[in-house]
Amino acid sequence: MSMKQPNQEQLNKAQEKLSDAFKALSSDALRSNNESFLKLAKSTLETFQETAKGDLEKRQQAIDALVKPIEKSLKQVDDKLQDIEKKRIDAYSGLTEQVKSLTTTQKELRSETSNLVKALRRPDVRGRWGEIQLKRVVEMAGMLEHCDFFQQQSVNTDDGQLRPDLIVKLPGGKSIVVDSKVPLTAFLDGIETTDEDTRNQKMKDHARHVKTHIQSLSKKSYFAQFDHTPEFVVLFLPGEVFFSAALEHDPSLIEMGVEQNVIIATPTTLIALLKAVSYGWTQEKLAENAREISDLGKELYKRLSQMGGHLAKVGKSLEGATRAYNSAIGSLEGRVLVTARKFDDLHVTVSGRDLESLPPVEQTPRALQAPEMLTSSEDNEEIGQ
Repeated sequence: MSMKQPNQEQLNKAQEKLSDAFKALSSDALRSNNESFLKLAKSTLETFQETAKGDLEKRQQAIDALVKPIEKSLKQVDDKLQDIEKKRIDAYSGLTEQVKSLTTTQKELRSETSNLVKALRRPDVRGRWGEIQLKRVVEMAGMLEHCDFFQQQSVNTDDGQLRPDLIVKLPGGKSIVVDSKVPLTAFLDGIETTDEDTRNQKMKDHARHVKTHIQSLSKKSYFAQFDHTPEFVVLFLPGEVFFSAALEHDPSLIEMGVEQNVIIATPTTLIALLKAVSYGWTQEKLAENAREISDLGKELYKRLSQMGGHLAKVGKSLEGATRAYNSAIGSLEGRVLVTARKFDDLHVTVSGRDLESLPPVEQTPRALQAPEMLTSSEDNEEIGQ
């Protein structure tokens, strides 16, 4: 009987049984290996954890040693930042107050400037302000002693009365005339307007007014009305901006002024002029002192010469007195004492003391040797004879 061939169904069943058996064996083996691996891993991990725990403590200490200085520095920086922030806040508050104060001051200044502009539009106030500025310039130059202000004085001429504002005295009896009356209406109108074209036109008018005043001042011929005055007059503008604004729109003002014997001066240039005059007065004072010293020297020399004559007379009188004294001593010793000593021989004493001898004066007065003294002595003798 022949063997039957296994069919496909039996093969599949056998394969399934074999696969199940293999899975069971694999699962048992894997379970056993996992348990062994977990035990080994647990043991190794516990050992590693013990070792790592010690290393971690050491590293923690090392990290603390590194971090603590940084922490301290950061704390200091934080404190410093807080202090700076506090100061910044205080400074900002102070700055805010200053800005507010500056704003208030600016408003007040604007108001005062407006009032000043309004006041300067009045001719009397403008003239008085110019005189005050002129006096301040003279004070700063140290020339009050040599300057005369003529607020009320005037000079009568064929063209009317002339009233200079200042007369600057020069060494040698000369003087310089200064006039400070300048129209400023157009200038004030120019700085108040906001329109550029209008401002330029007003400044041109200001330059024209200054030019007209130069021509008018030249015709007055101040220098011809005062003695010993140079042939020019100084036109004083009480502010640098007045001259610069006029010169900007008419550069020929300086040349025209020189041609018409009018020198334009601002506070700066007038101070320089007055300083030069002050230096001249200093040199004049030094020359005057030198002359006084020379006169005093001559007078002292003359008096010393006269004193020499008197001393010569005193010397001669002393010499005569010495001769008289010596003659008296000789007579006393040769005649009087010889007779008086005879009382001693007769045992007659008056005071109980011996009569002392008086020595003669051997020294003679020193004669004058200086030729000036000898000349004066001879002159005095001739006058006495």
